[in-house]
Amino acid sequence: MSCFETLQAYGLRSIGYGERLLPRSDFTLCEQFTLIGSGMIWNIYFGVIALITGFFFAVALAVGKYSNRTLPNQLARWFIFIFRGSPLFIQIFFAYFAFVSLKSVSPIFAPFSSAYAGALVVLFCNTAAYSAEIFYGALLSIPKGDIEAADAYGMSGWSRFRRITFPTMMRLAWPAYTNEAIFLFHATTLVFFSGFPALSQRGDALYYASYFADKTFNPFIPYPILAGFFILLTLAVIGVFGIANKYLNRHLPQTQRKRLRIRPNLIR
Repeated sequence: MSCFETLQAYGLRSIGYGERLLPRSDFTLCEQFTLIGSGMIWNIYFGVIALITGFFFAVALAVGKYSNRTLPNQLARWFIFIFRGSPLFIQIFFAYFAFVSLKSVSPIFAPFSSAYAGALVVLFCNTAAYSAEIFYGALLSIPKGDIEAADAYGMSGWSRFRRITFPTMMRLAWPAYTNEAIFLFHATTLVFFSGFPALSQRGDALYYASYFADKTFNPFIPYPILAGFFILLTLAVIGVFGIANKYLNRHLPQTQRKRLRIRPNLIR
């Protein structure tokens, strides 16, 4: 089988298109690149959807934690504490068995016993909790002069939040939020590794890398390939967030615009 035929057969296998059976012997580099790259579709799916939906929930949590009202303040604080205080590995593991148990109670929970929905809920909650703490810190760092100037112009409530508080919060939080986005994409490798099964061997990039490593007894080919794909994904995230960072700082003089500097978290 040529490399082009391999790409046709396995390029979309992780989402159910192409060959049903995985190669069993005589693995080629093309097969490993193609299948691991196919599995990246799941990692990108989990990361993009959880990041977009979690962003809005994180803003709501940050505002709730910043609020002087007891109920939203305490609800936001406890949610953030629970999902930041427990390992993501355990959250995914616990969620799978919880959704499987709930499926027997009501069929409405059946989709959540599969990775595409159940794992997405966990990643959504986890990234929302971490992002909310980042946004909350940015809220506390907003210069008082900005708020006083808004009050002087007669702004209050939603108008002040939309035009002053939210843009300033985003500008201050964006570098740290970029790191959270990168970590989220890396964390998607835990989905099939920790709890949710890969139905019909349709897993993510780590699933296929582990498959080749187990079959060939040589981890020094599939895992570097996996790392290479994630490095490319990380560069794409940095590029997109860098464009957003320039947009958020567009009102500042050119000499005062800070470049987006990514500082990877060795320990979270």
